[in-house]
Amino acid sequence: MDHEKKMRAKVRVSAVFPTQVGTERLMLSGVAKSDGPYPADGSDENNSFARWSPSVSIDMHIANPDLVGTFGVGDTFYVDFIPAPK
Repeated sequence: MDHEKKMRAKVRVSAVFPTQVGTERLMLSGVAKSDGPYPADGSDENNSFARWSPSVSIDMHIANPDLVGTFGVGDTFYVDFIPAPK
């Protein structure tokens, strides 16, 4: 049976650094417990993501002028990993 490799991560912007050339550097990390314990039943979505992807870090440069200035520390995003054609 052929299984397509794909994965979804949930990340949080941990830092935004403007550059001198009008771009931005974004630092993102995997979500984790932040305020108090997770529910015992595991119903908190961040709990599920943190359990299966306990360590995620992305260092990304944004050059699109329509996106520069739109990311804030604490914003969360889904990042989908889907195979691309070779």
